[in-house]
Order: sequence, then C-alpha cells, then structure tokens
Amino acid sequence: MNTKKYLSIAIVLISFIVGIFLYPVMPDLMASHWNINSQVDGYMPKCWGLFLMPAVSAAMFILFLVLPKIEPRKNNLEKFQQHFDNFIIIILSFLFYIHALTLLWNLGLRFPMGTFLVPAFGILFFYCGVLVENAKPNWFIGIRTPWTLSSDSVWYKTHKLGGKMFKLVGLLCFLGIAFPVYAFFFVLVPSIFIAIYTIVYSYVEYKKETPSQFAKK
Repeated sequence: MNTKKYLSIAIVLISFIVGIFLYPVMPDLMASHWNINSQVDGYMPKCWGLFLMPAVSAAMFILFLVLPKIEPRKNNLEKFQQHFDNFIIIILSFLFYIHALTLLWNLGLRFPMGTFLVPAFGILFFYCGVLVENAKPNWFIGIRTPWTLSSDSVWYKTHKLGGKMFKLVGLLCFLGIAFPVYAFFFVLVPSIFIAIYTIVYSYVEYKKETPSQFAKK
C-alpha cells in the first residue's frame, strides 16, 4: 500500500475520531442541509450527523480499493493509477471538508455555507478534469457511455473534451465566491450541461466512425 493510500485512510480515521470527540457537545438534532440562501432546511439525529459522512467516506475508499482488482482492463487502469490515487485523496478531503463545515455550524459558528462550499467544488471539478483527461479506456472510471466503451478513439476524443470542460467548470465555480447568490447555479448548471453534452458528443463521434451501420438501420 503506497503513501497516498495511507493518507486516504488517515482522512477517514480522523473524520471518525473528530465525530467521537465532539459527540458530547453536539445537539441532539444537528443541522445537516442548507438551501441556496445558506439557511438550514434539514436536520438529522446526532449519531447520523456525526458519523454518516465518515461512513460514506469509508465505503467510498473501500470501493476505490476494490475497483482496480475487478477491472477487466487492469493494464489501462495502471497507466493512470497515479491520477486515480490523487482523486481518491481529493474526494475524501472534499467529504471531510463538508463534514467539518457541518460540525462547525452545529458548534455555533455562522457563515454563508454556499460560499464556503464553492471553492471545494471548484477544486473537485478541476481535478475531475485532470483525471478524465488522463483516463485510459476502462469500465469504471471516466465518461462511460455505450459509445466510449465501444471505441477507444471515441473514448479519447470524448475524454479530451470532457477533461477541458470539467476544468473550465472548476474555474467557473470560483465565481460563486464573488456572486454567492448564484453559487449553486455555477455548480449545478454546468454539471448538467457537461453530462448531456459529452453523451451526445460520444454518440456523434461514434456515428462518424461507423456510418455504414447507422445507414443500414
């Protein structure tokens, strides 16, 4: 197990330890959800509020460990393993950051939750772009559509474009700091656009490669 995996384990363990340490001072009902105006609109019992996010992080880490072992195209996955390991650290750090903000709020600190979340989303999206750009054809990681999985060339074209789009969205997210009222839309709208556009793009590129098959239909 390399250093990055040990760091990932440390992030998960710290999130549990913090929850145990703060358990006696947390309210029985913890604020757990905020609307786009940073107003609390959801609560959960203390046990869930303290340990749900750490449990999700632990489950995701285990999943990330299992995926390379069951991936049919292991050789391709190994070619971008370094970027994948970095992504694991970033996604676990992202979850830990959200968990920390939640705990701080329930300890009595008040701040614009949406504004504080925006930079985290920006970093996450930007590194998603890095991961996507470097991802080699595989069955679990990347922009997986029927057409990218059926053609390596369509995979590379789609991921090259998708990577740039994710990076751009990551940078756009930071605009939410300057315009907190619209912070939510700087994250949600571009995300939906990328999802739709890359699906359509991969289909169009695949169709260009196999015009005769489509012509027969």
